[in-house]
Amino acid sequence: MIDATILFVDDEEAFVDAMSKRLERRNMSVHKSFDGDTALRLLSENPGIEVVILDVKMPVKNGLVVLREIKRDYPNVEVIMLTGHATVESAIEGMQNGAFDYLMKPCSIDDLIEKIRAAVKLFHDHEEEEVKARIDDITHRIA
Repeated sequence: MIDATILFVDDEEAFVDAMSKRLERRNMSVHKSFDGDTALRLLSENPGIEVVILDVKMPVKNGLVVLREIKRDYPNVEVIMLTGHATVESAIEGMQNGAFDYLMKPCSIDDLIEKIRAAVKLFHDHEEEEVKARIDDITHRIA
């Protein structure tokens, strides 16, 4: 059984490939994208994605724009922002737009895995709450 299904989004292809291999060795399924538009397409094609690891600085569509689109269209998907160029403003903006957490590059693989596992738990908690709300609604209408 896979521990997590992830979408890794970063314009540095060598970094994405190296991190993906490390995460896959730790029983995680990793989809890869090197830009925001491809990331959004992969999310629509793969409803099992639980967590997105998202670079802040990318050409064309930056991570903060992609974050807003993910949270608008896939509110239960948790997003971990990852950047090598952090600013307090971008961290605050990311968290205000629903990012699960914000990590600096390079981060340790253990720290990243710990954040991914916590994000996966939150994803499943949200899914469970939605199912319970639907059951409660149906039960209320039948009664």
